[in-house]
Amino acid sequence: MATFGSGKYKYELVATWAKLPRHWNLGPVCDAAVNSKDEVHVFSRGAHPLTVWDKNGNFITSWGEGTFSANPHGIFIAPDDSIWLVDRDYHIVTHYTPDGKALQTLGKKLAPAPSFRGDPFNMPSGLALAPNGEMFVSDGYGGHRVHKFSPDGKLLLSWGKEGTGPGEFSLLHNVWVDKNSRVFIADRENSRIQIFDTNGKFLAQWTDLARPADLSIVNDVVFVGELGRDRVEGGLSLWTLDGTLITRWRSGEQGTKFVAPHGIGVDSQGSIYTCAASGGGALQKFQRV
Repeated sequence: MATFGSGKYKYELVATWAKLPRHWNLGPVCDAAVNSKDEVHVFSRGAHPLTVWDKNGNFITSWGEGTFSANPHGIFIAPDDSIWLVDRDYHIVTHYTPDGKALQTLGKKLAPAPSFRGDPFNMPSGLALAPNGEMFVSDGYGGHRVHKFSPDGKLLLSWGKEGTGPGEFSLLHNVWVDKNSRVFIADRENSRIQIFDTNGKFLAQWTDLARPADLSIVNDVVFVGELGRDRVEGGLSLWTLDGTLITRWRSGEQGTKFVAPHGIGVDSQGSIYTCAASGGGALQKFQRV
């Protein structure tokens, strides 16, 4: 079996990891997140939008049937294992208990904010929590802004606009906040990650990327899923918090084809779950070895 990565971060591809119930098809798979029990939560665009699996790909449960639009987008699991789901086409972000009971909704369903006003939301893409519980939402497809909320859901601050300069975005595709409360934005169509403080001050950018679609920070490693661009294949890259590349691999290397990730999830051992929203969808695992 081909091995990907290098040094302490070597992986094997488990292409058919999820053991689907009979007659099920997840459809396009948009994102994944892993809770404190290393249960993998998958957000997809089929009949069963939220599915839960163990690390070996055994099915645990599903919920949310009939709840979401045809294009749900992002998932984030809080430290208490509650779940935030971002519905792009409904223009909302909803907080759920682990078993699917709705707790709180930000935004107005099917009521996109006008792009020129910059209010939440117009086709949002992702959400992440800061260490102090503040929430950051990437209002990615239509809003071109980052929105900061208090833990109880009060809008505190928004920043950004469409463009290519610092603090400007061309499709904010997802967001993460590190232990130092730095806000990482996957600025997909600008092929970069931009980093800000929690008040929207631009700090840095990483540009050695090919359309980063998602990122996850686990054990001080930044895991990035790249969709690829031009003649550069999509793939996965791992970085230190200061932006030093640890390792990278792309689709097609060593004769192994995998689907470029629209979203990723990472478990406590550093194994990576990749989600493809195109080409019929695919859910794959890179097992750390």
